[in-house]
Amino acid sequence: MDRKEIKKLENIFRKISSKELVGAEIQDSPLIYSIIGFLPACDGTDNALLISNLGVMLAQKGFNTCMVDFKIFNPNLHHHFGMDPPKKGQGLLRVLKSDKADMRDDIAATEEEQLYLLSPSPQDLMEEYFEFDFTHIEHVLSTLKGMFDIVLVDIPYNPPLEFCTGAMKHCHIGFFTATERIEASGNMTRLLDFAASIGISTAKFTSVIMMNLHEIGMDYKVFKQMGFQIAAALPFVKAATAYAQDGKLYVKDHPLQNKTFMKEITRLRDLIINQ
Repeated sequence: MDRKEIKKLENIFRKISSKELVGAEIQDSPLIYSIIGFLPACDGTDNALLISNLGVMLAQKGFNTCMVDFKIFNPNLHHHFGMDPPKKGQGLLRVLKSDKADMRDDIAATEEEQLYLLSPSPQDLMEEYFEFDFTHIEHVLSTLKGMFDIVLVDIPYNPPLEFCTGAMKHCHIGFFTATERIEASGNMTRLLDFAASIGISTAKFTSVIMMNLHEIGMDYKVFKQMGFQIAAALPFVKAATAYAQDGKLYVKDHPLQNKTFMKEITRLRDLIINQ
């Protein structure tokens, strides 16, 4: 991490020392529910695109925001910012292995003010993550809660994995993301049934963000019938995907933005900050 990035991170950590963080929750943020999880319900979603653009919009509103990539087998949030991933053994893995509350060496500063990323390294060995349990997930998320106003968590759909169910347990608000796939509602229901069977509260995962919509005439009533509500409906925008490939952010960098996309992601942003 270069000198500029360290200076930016110190703006967040200046109020608290690492010792003060241990065993304490710092309530500087006006938001009570600050850990937000995003979980794909089917193929075709793009959580990284959603979280990266949403993170920018939250940071622009003055919220210190940290994005956490829990997709330990295929992290990709760093691509959306044109950033290099952590080196092997650094980033999320080193944070999980340490009981210290000072994470500044493993949190990457993006080019956007007040927006940061905690990511695993693509070079990490998969088996290194199998030793972690719910307590490790809780430690990471609770510590980040004390350091940032908002924490956005990219959760993998992998129920036997602690980085799926552990994140579900310890986030405050959860959103499923889904496309126009017939299996989406069934996948959500099965995952929630499994989570409930191991003692995880599922009431916070009743909202769905529809993504990459092509208006094929899908009947959305099935979601309501199964107890879900649609929080936002984002159309497929080719330019947003193309910008992500180049490490650019659609909501910030594109000169001609899709009005429906912007309306829906703004609604989602406001839903988070106007709790």
